[in-house]
Amino acid sequence: MKIEVIMPQMGESIAEGTVTKWLKKPGDYVRRDEPLFEISTDKVDAEIPSPAEGVLAEVLVHEGETVPIQTVVAYIETDREAAQAPPPEAGARVEPAAEVAAPKEPTPEPARVAPPTVEESPMREILIPPHPWEKQKQEIRITIPAERAERKAVRSSPVVEKLAQEYGIDLTEIEGTGRGGRVTKRDVLRYLEERAARPAERPQPIEAPPSEAREREVPLYPPYLPGERVEIVPMSVMRKKIAEHMVYSKRVAPHVTTFFEIDMTRVSRLREQMQADFEQRHGVKLTYLPFIIQACVSALKAFPILNASVAEDKIVYKKDINIGVAVALEWGLIVPVIKNADTLSLVGLAKAVHDLATRARNKQLKPEEVQGGTFTITNPGVFGSLFGTPVIHQPQVAILGVGRITKRPVVVEDDAIAIRAMAYFSLSFDHRLIDGAVADQFMAHVKRTLESFELTGV
Repeated sequence: MKIEVIMPQMGESIAEGTVTKWLKKPGDYVRRDEPLFEISTDKVDAEIPSPAEGVLAEVLVHEGETVPIQTVVAYIETDREAAQAPPPEAGARVEPAAEVAAPKEPTPEPARVAPPTVEESPMREILIPPHPWEKQKQEIRITIPAERAERKAVRSSPVVEKLAQEYGIDLTEIEGTGRGGRVTKRDVLRYLEERAARPAERPQPIEAPPSEAREREVPLYPPYLPGERVEIVPMSVMRKKIAEHMVYSKRVAPHVTTFFEIDMTRVSRLREQMQADFEQRHGVKLTYLPFIIQACVSALKAFPILNASVAEDKIVYKKDINIGVAVALEWGLIVPVIKNADTLSLVGLAKAVHDLATRARNKQLKPEEVQGGTFTITNPGVFGSLFGTPVIHQPQVAILGVGRITKRPVVVEDDAIAIRAMAYFSLSFDHRLIDGAVADQFMAHVKRTLESFELTGV
């Protein structure tokens, strides 16, 4: 019996997923709940387990293809004899098994776009929706020949269509080498390489739509020139989502960044005193981050405007304090969220940070664990960075950047010079909602808390 493997719904707001890697190939034996394939969504990357034990009989959605949730992506054959039988030749009629009383209903074919009839117009309109940050702009309609629209819809995957749209490629100009003449990513990349080798054509000016406040025209430059040695690699789903989110944040929120120098000597000494016993008792290392989270929680309680969001002309104050912690991965950046961080002790925060970071690297986070953050902390200091200007994680209104903690000579009381553990902290904030004075008061609160840190409820 064949069991369907479907694209799972990884959250209420997630409508599609991309198969990034198959961990098994057709013909491989797979156990129930064994990792079968990896997917990427706009919220999280995850390994999807096999729904049954058997042989991976057929893969319908290949690596790099994006499909809606509940789409059948593969079949698992649980009948060993059927799995070992050779596939029927093309055109051969398959007889039903003798012991089956009634034939099964045939699996419905996926919906296909019917070719245009004679009565239909030879041209067809395709609606291109605007980007989420440009909803106020009118939708753009492009009229193209119907036969081209048909070929594009039937003979290329959504990933290929997106790639073609990004590079301004007409897929009808590409000869597909895939099954049934399907245009593949390899075909598009080959076409781009061939196009790059041609003499550059002067682009025709495009008439901009009328607007009351027309933006200043900026000359466009190609990402590479003909003859250059380049390698063209499509962005991963995660990288594209990061890019979209960063551009959106910079467009919607006027960013301002303030910097504070903070003496971390007190925290450093406490950490050294507690480190060995802490790891032995609780099973995780004690880093600087739990101390910093506690200081931020205290400051957010004192200045709740930094724990809010903007909703047009309204301010949304969040009652919960949910701290997002940026985690750098080999394939991108993800921000798991510590829910109700104000209710956790130093031990609880240390365990939460370790657990979320570990599962993020192993692609085991759930969608709800990367949602609902109200304030974010990023720590580029672990890579040696002194300070930076982080981009706000929308719809939040502020993000804290922690620079490298390093010992250096500092002038202290009575003009004495002492060796102290110092670090630069940066706070990027949304100037629509937060004034500079409030941001500086918030940072001053964080500074006082860390420089005179007191252990409570460890």
